Amino acid sequence: MALITGLTRDGHEWTPDFIKTLDKELCIGCGRCYKSCTRNVLAYEEVDTEDTVKAYMKIANGGNCIGCKACGQNCPKGCFSFEPVEAHAYGYTS
Repeated sequence: MALITGLTRDGHEWTPDFIKTLDKELCIGCGRCYKSCTRNVLAYEEVDTEDTVKAYMKIANGGNCIGCKACGQNCPKGCFSFEPVEAHAYGYTS
């Protein structure tokens, strides 16, 4: 299976891990992931119940993800999961 890969600035091969899921049950809505994402992948969402208001982040534009994992690195609760993507899924071949 050929994965989408890139090169770092110094020429080393790098395989990005793209956002797969965000666990809303773990998310506390702190926004650290949102602030660290420069690609507009995440959005803030609020759910009103009779007793409380629950805030959390959601994946709004997953296709914008570049696989840097900055959101997951800044998440204090470990809400994110990531995976590499097969190159042929996007028409790239090696």
